[in-house]
Amino acid sequence: MTNEALDILIDCRNVWKIFGERSDEAIKAIRERGAGKREVLRDYNCVVGVSDASFQIRKGEIFCIMGLSGSGKSTLVRLLNRLIEPSMGKVEVKGRDIAQMGPKDLRALRAHEIGMVFQSVALIPGRTVLDNAAFGLEVQGVAKAERHQIASDALARVGLADWANHMPRQLSGGMQQRVGLARAIASDPEIILMDEPFSALDPLIRKQLQDEFRELTKSLGKSAVFITHDLDEAMRIGDRIAIMKDGIMIQQGTAEEIVLHPADAYVAEFVAGISRLHLVKAHSLMAPVSAVPEDVRARLPRTSPEADVQALIDLVLSTPDQAVAVEDAGTCIGVVTARTLLEGIRGEEHAPATIEAVA
Repeated sequence: MTNEALDILIDCRNVWKIFGERSDEAIKAIRERGAGKREVLRDYNCVVGVSDASFQIRKGEIFCIMGLSGSGKSTLVRLLNRLIEPSMGKVEVKGRDIAQMGPKDLRALRAHEIGMVFQSVALIPGRTVLDNAAFGLEVQGVAKAERHQIASDALARVGLADWANHMPRQLSGGMQQRVGLARAIASDPEIILMDEPFSALDPLIRKQLQDEFRELTKSLGKSAVFITHDLDEAMRIGDRIAIMKDGIMIQQGTAEEIVLHPADAYVAEFVAGISRLHLVKAHSLMAPVSAVPEDVRARLPRTSPEADVQALIDLVLSTPDQAVAVEDAGTCIGVVTARTLLEGIRGEEHAPATIEAVA
């Protein structure tokens, strides 16, 4: 097995979820004659939840699945730990087909390998914050002293060390979500599934929790699938993003790739109002080295291919030449000029970016 294969924690292949008694007929109609979601409902009384979704989650990455209400994103995340059964297709977790797992193995998967945090955190009102954070460990049969120690550590990681003996009713909505996250990480899963956990929170608290979640996930070396209806949130949190509509995963890619290369008009409309200042990088804006004479290029300020638009603006304005050299491993690989920078802000790029469009 290759190192690349070992890095894949979840492998979702051609997964379908059609709700209804005639799901097999509905899938056939979709495949053979391109029946749409409305047609499937009308002709077969079936609802398309997920349509032929394929993607992979790698070690250490946060993968955001974004879509509006009814797009299929919450259905999809529940297929990843088999809370619901797929109509067709395969979901593998660390190389194991979860459809083939018996009840014991499936319980172990949910208890040890995949944690989940829902929009409604569902804390037990009659238990302390500490006991709520330790609940998953209690279900696993971990002794009280040990589970309390582990839960205390988890609460400290989410900034709630001083609230362990309080009751859930004494916590704000944002604090309750932190308890839910502490409960998820207490079992030390390699993968965390997050289903719109911050959507009901005030914007300021929501932004704070987004930053805290990303920092915590990265510091612990976890992988995460984060479900959201908010593209700004997806771009703030995700290493990669998938956009869904009517059960179909329309496009996958980094925030930069999606902003620069929307797969269709639907995605283009979504990203039209997104600020590019911290998303678009120098490698997508640079012109060839030959665009600037060698003697000028030698005196230009240097930056990396990952410098964002905001940093590039500052650099370009700092020099009378109004350009910056992009350097990788000590070699100049391109230049960003005032012109290419403005074109990038407007929505044009000078170098192709890798993107994965999903039919």
